[in-house]
Amino acid sequence: MHRLLPVLHQGSNNFMKVIPRCEKLLASLTFSKLVLQCRFSTDSADPKLKELLDYLENLKNHEKYGVPKGAGTDSDEGFDLGRMKRLMERLGDPQSKFKAVHIAGTKGKGSTAAFLCNILREEGYSVGCYSSPHVLTIRERIALGKKGDPISPKVLTNLFHQVKGVLDQSIKLENGSLTHFEVFTALAFSIFAQENVDVAIIEAGLGGARDATNVLSCSEVVLSIITTIGLEHLAALGGSLESIAKAKSGIIKHARPVVIGGPFEPRIESILRDKASLLGSPVISASDSRIQSVVKGIHQQCEELSQSCDLVIQIEEDLKMFIELNNVRLRMLGRHQLQNAVTATCTALCLRELGWRVSDESIHAGLQKTYLPGRSQFLTGNEAGVLGLPEGLSVLIDGAHTEASAKGLADTIRMAYPKGPVALVVAMASDKDHLAFAREMLSGTQPEVVLLTEASVVGSRSRVTPASSLKEVWVQAASELGIRTLDSVEKGQEKQASHGRYSISTGSSEHKIVLRTCCPTESAKDTLVLASELLRSQAQDESGLVVVTGSLHIVSLVLTMLHG
Repeated sequence: MHRLLPVLHQGSNNFMKVIPRCEKLLASLTFSKLVLQCRFSTDSADPKLKELLDYLENLKNHEKYGVPKGAGTDSDEGFDLGRMKRLMERLGDPQSKFKAVHIAGTKGKGSTAAFLCNILREEGYSVGCYSSPHVLTIRERIALGKKGDPISPKVLTNLFHQVKGVLDQSIKLENGSLTHFEVFTALAFSIFAQENVDVAIIEAGLGGARDATNVLSCSEVVLSIITTIGLEHLAALGGSLESIAKAKSGIIKHARPVVIGGPFEPRIESILRDKASLLGSPVISASDSRIQSVVKGIHQQCEELSQSCDLVIQIEEDLKMFIELNNVRLRMLGRHQLQNAVTATCTALCLRELGWRVSDESIHAGLQKTYLPGRSQFLTGNEAGVLGLPEGLSVLIDGAHTEASAKGLADTIRMAYPKGPVALVVAMASDKDHLAFAREMLSGTQPEVVLLTEASVVGSRSRVTPASSLKEVWVQAASELGIRTLDSVEKGQEKQASHGRYSISTGSSEHKIVLRTCCPTESAKDTLVLASELLRSQAQDESGLVVVTGSLHIVSLVLTMLHG
């Protein structure tokens, strides 16, 4: 981590200062690690969850096996929202007993939800948060109270036993068609009602219109958020960017405001605005030209990084919103995370205009406290040591798996690690755009080493992309970018890729990368050690940065070794 340097924002004349409050910070970090170990223990460490997990395992799980074509569209092929409504009726319609903010979007849902939850918790509200997927334990999907802790095994299992008879009856009446996600969503809503939360922040699972979370009606939803629109789950959401936008716009409720993140292509934003206009819903854009946000620099305090940001919002239309926040230290790194913070801030200001108590101070503090494991997370030196990595090597783990998230990750690497060699360790699910991801990472980071590996998806290999297949894709991406690939660092092993339309001029200064697969039977720890050795051999440098990415599932493997 010692090579992570403060950087300049364009146009700035002064370096941001690195503030070494080490004793205070180390105490904070020690406390944070203890909290993480308590909050994010793996499911295997929670024997009380076994009965519930076994029950859910017998249900259809689209996360594990993939989503059917057209499943998320508002069509005859789409998910049957009727069976979810019938399940909720049998449970007493718990979703009618709390107010909710409903969030959809291709990327940024989880981060935006986390920012907003912490803002409201700072104000003193009891907040429920429902999100997916999880990193270490399914309990992460349901966060509760004024501290936002994952639900305890005891509370979750007690509720399961209370409603198991209703669940059994519903599964039988629905001919076994109820899914893992539908049942767990019903449990989450029941818990929020039981715990009498002031507000629940609900993240849609897939799309919006036919997602199980969309049993929420306009009487329960305070407002909706649509963060971004991208080409993930293309087949399941209709096959085009327009169909994806239409599916996600399905969470907009009559006469309820909708905050849109973006930025969006004009044709996509028009779809969202047209749907809002049809329903009489005010639109607040977090990409409005009157919103100014800037990353001023990266701060390193001992082993923790944050980005210093300024944020000004001044809108005077249907909903009047103004705030000026200076020197906000975001622990969530990258300009894409600043945009998520802006979206959450716009939402908080919108809630304030609707009569909710939300102070500027709570917004500032909530943004600064937000942190999600596995998203732009730099490991400490001690954690790297636990993984068997040499001193001086930095490790970044990030669950990026789309073209847009790859761009955000590459931007974060350039900001936080402007100098020094980089190695990528990549595993991906089979339903992702591997080529677009590879192009973005290769053009954005110029790594010295790319190590392709495999990670099970929700405990199954049915959606795993073989490392050999990933390698073919990365060779193609390198070819298009005019990058030479090496199977090893030994001389004579260089392979020249044919050049495509993205080719650049060749010569002695041409960038070369070591591109290799890792044996699927090797542990995540062995894979990281191999990446560090290849990086050291290629770059002739004891330091460097190893980035683990492509899927939250490979990130989960790393965190399990640290906290499991």
